[in-house]
Amino acid sequence: MIESMLGNISIISDFITLSQVMVVIYIVNFIIAFGLIFIDNSKSPSATMAWIMLLFILPVIGQIFYFVLSQNIARQKIFKMTEDEEIERDTLLKWQKELVTKVISDSDDDTLNIWRSMITMNLDYAGSFLTDNDSVDFIYDGKEMFDRLCEDIKNAKHTIKVCYYIIKDDFVGRKLINLLTEKAKEGVKVRLMVDALGSRSIGRRELRDFKKAGGQYSFFFKPFIRNLYFKINYRNHRKIVIIDNEIAYIGGFNIAKEYLGYKKKFGYWRDTQLIIRGNALVSLNARFYLDWRYSSKEKLNVFEQSVKHAYKERYGEIPIQIVSCGPESPKEEIKRAMMKMIAGAKKSIYIQTPYLVPDEPMLESLAIAARSGIDVKIMIPSMPDHPFVYRTTLYNAGRLITEGAKIYIYENGFLHAKTMTVDGEVCTVGSSNFDIRSFKLNFETNAFIYDEIATKNMNEQFEKDMLCSRGYTAEDRANISVWEKALESISRLLTEIL
Repeated sequence: MIESMLGNISIISDFITLSQVMVVIYIVNFIIAFGLIFIDNSKSPSATMAWIMLLFILPVIGQIFYFVLSQNIARQKIFKMTEDEEIERDTLLKWQKELVTKVISDSDDDTLNIWRSMITMNLDYAGSFLTDNDSVDFIYDGKEMFDRLCEDIKNAKHTIKVCYYIIKDDFVGRKLINLLTEKAKEGVKVRLMVDALGSRSIGRRELRDFKKAGGQYSFFFKPFIRNLYFKINYRNHRKIVIIDNEIAYIGGFNIAKEYLGYKKKFGYWRDTQLIIRGNALVSLNARFYLDWRYSSKEKLNVFEQSVKHAYKERYGEIPIQIVSCGPESPKEEIKRAMMKMIAGAKKSIYIQTPYLVPDEPMLESLAIAARSGIDVKIMIPSMPDHPFVYRTTLYNAGRLITEGAKIYIYENGFLHAKTMTVDGEVCTVGSSNFDIRSFKLNFETNAFIYDEIATKNMNEQFEKDMLCSRGYTAEDRANISVWEKALESISRLLTEIL
């Protein structure tokens, strides 16, 4: 049998030479390159050139990367609404656009007046409703976040909706799953949705008792064969929990021991989480149900579930817009909202991000702000969790230093917070990193908050974190080695496809 197979291979090799194989590979590459240039308009020119470069420098590897990583999700219309849902959404948006124009014009709230154009843009461009009856709590520590989350889940009476990029099969992940299982046994309606790649350590076996208790779960972009991910480049990176339609969690924390500071490699984990009460939960509900409907195939009316069950009386006076983005849309809604914040800055811009890998327009907007005398402060981690991306982070930090921005490297563990504040008036917290992957490839959700007290809270935390940080200066950049420069140069060329 083996001899026969070897004989067949020998016969084939007599007819097909290595040079012929390479000719075929390069013909395929030319066809892909032609499609990238003349057919696929979803990619930026720099992303197109990066792909072409990869295809011809590493022909076979480039093809594998292209077919696995470069799918056009927008064509699949994964979050397509029904005709009735679209009519209801458009009616509500039209009503709120008119209301926002009138009410904000007559409002005594200076912050809303100052940022009215941004609110209008998010309404028109991202379809993001403004709610002004919300309250927010900030959590900056993983153990505190997890304790509060578990306590709120224990007190749930009706519904629990959970969406995480990562839930690991460790003692932290198991504690959450066991708690959700107990609530399902009590008759609480529990829906659990995780990203198939990010939460690959849990599966049917780990969720068997949860399902038996009556809980429902789904894996976003679940592969037909476990661990064979054909949509590996597109991840549901959102972190949303909604309990009894009364309390919502949104921010950067996932569910695993490192997020609580129990992993030696990272040490203390600095992140930012919001707990929201109020009508912003309507938008968060809608976002969850759109994702859930796609991943679970459960038939439900998104707007009926969201508005009917989540609309509440006044919890506070904080205005919030929930903005989402993802590869199903070419609009990059969160990036646009952040750029609008930067463009509107008059005094200060504070950013915390584990990955400083934005595109050129975003880098230019920060450079312009710094050159205009605005206090631009950016905080990044002292260690990489993705070394290749970290090199690009340092390279971009160096570019912004030359423009007058101040860069801080957080040294008290790992910085994973995804936040930005402007002028002490408006801030954003959510799952979106300050990078191209979050803006273009990942499914993300951020809260944009128009409130001086909330923004002051975040600025004060930034200043506390500065005490645990060191400045990254032009002198530091001058002292990097030739090898580090080479790594940065290679990394930045592949920025748009990392």
